[in-house]
Amino acid sequence: MPNPNAIVSSVIRLEPALDRPAAEMLRSKRGLSVELEGERRVRLDPDDPRSAGFAQVLDGLSNQRLPVYVEVDPETSAISRLLIPHVTRVIGIRLIDVGVLGVDLELSHGRHVLRHSAPDFDELEPQLREALRTRAPIILTENDTHEIIDVRDYRPGPEGPPLPFPEPEPFPRLSWPWRWLKELLHIWRWRWWPWCWWPWRWFRCLSETRGQQIFDAMNATSCDPLTVPVPCIPFLYPDDGCWGRAHEMCRLMISMGLTPKKVWIRGSLQVSTRNNPNCNVWWGWHVAPTLCLRGPGIFQTREMVIDPSLFTEPVSKSTWKGVQGDPNATLTDSAASIFYLSASGSSSTDPTYVQTNQVLARYRLYLQNRANQLGPPPYANCP
Repeated sequence: MPNPNAIVSSVIRLEPALDRPAAEMLRSKRGLSVELEGERRVRLDPDDPRSAGFAQVLDGLSNQRLPVYVEVDPETSAISRLLIPHVTRVIGIRLIDVGVLGVDLELSHGRHVLRHSAPDFDELEPQLREALRTRAPIILTENDTHEIIDVRDYRPGPEGPPLPFPEPEPFPRLSWPWRWLKELLHIWRWRWWPWCWWPWRWFRCLSETRGQQIFDAMNATSCDPLTVPVPCIPFLYPDDGCWGRAHEMCRLMISMGLTPKKVWIRGSLQVSTRNNPNCNVWWGWHVAPTLCLRGPGIFQTREMVIDPSLFTEPVSKSTWKGVQGDPNATLTDSAASIFYLSASGSSSTDPTYVQTNQVLARYRLYLQNRANQLGPPPYANCP
């Protein structure tokens, strides 16, 4: 059965409102408390060094109308653990290892698991399968290793979390003869157009030095994990949210007069990283911007990947694919305007960057919450 000391709430009200540094307010005579759904009130313990960070994360969740999962000490009513749930739909369930179910969530490229050894497995598995069958949105909570610990129905309300983004719409299928014409244009573009364009394309691509400068400019936007000031990009939370990071980088590059593209990878991906306390992350897919760079020889060009979540410099697509642990993974190129590309090939755009900002804001809070409870990355236990 669900943890009796756990509360999932879409209502978050800090009392008093956070109008000055949280640490200062915790030391005041009144202190800080939190009102949750059902007028349930919990405390922030001023003696707990995590409480100031809890207050900042709770304030951020309230501003974004996102739910919170908290575990409360039954004797003191103080928050002892805080997690950020997903408001999402289940789009797939499969066996990925002995005794381990992999759960695919809408608008997430991370791996989410339900273990047969979990104490609530017999309750959680039917809930997830029903959510998959009905496509109904749920509030799903997982721990920092992405093991699912709580599933609840999504109940919309005036203060509740926003619904997940609508599913991307597939492009309409072209009928003959337009499909045939499209194939001819595709052959012309990739077989003959490069010869007409060469060597002028070489002059339009960036030098390796300029490419490194662009990479460094993107990397410089990385978040301080304890304060996550807007508009930083949460590269230090590699677990999820890559499509938001990639779209924001493309926006920045376009504002610099550049013409980036994107490359998407799909497979059973596993990456070693010091930015996760478990020293690795698992993905079902990943995306990053690309730029055309000159070299290595005269009149030669390469599309190089700009991915500060994995590297410290631009890398080739083969190198980018190679570190992600699946030699059978597939790569797909797209225009920079494609915000989200599903497994079925359907796609969506975000020309106003509203969805991009929502994704970035959400994963800034995931980064801040992890750093507050487990310490900021990089993690010294990782090789």
